[in-house]
Amino acid sequence: MKEIIASMAGTVLNVFVAKGNQVQLGQEVVMLESMKMEIPIESDIEGSVFDVKVNIGDFVNEGDVLIVLE
Repeated sequence: MKEIIASMAGTVLNVFVAKGNQVQLGQEVVMLESMKMEIPIESDIEGSVFDVKVNIGDFVNEGDVLIVLE
């Protein structure tokens, strides 16, 4: 299993993938809001979405797992 993690703390504004989706390198998977700025989280790996660990409105800390790929 491979994980996509939050690069900074913030609130989840949008989740662009769902379980079973294919994710490509560089694809935006989550949009965070931090200090009134929108921060796109891009995948640094490829794979199929095994689990989405966050929902819109959740607060995440830097290093939290957002998406698990297989």
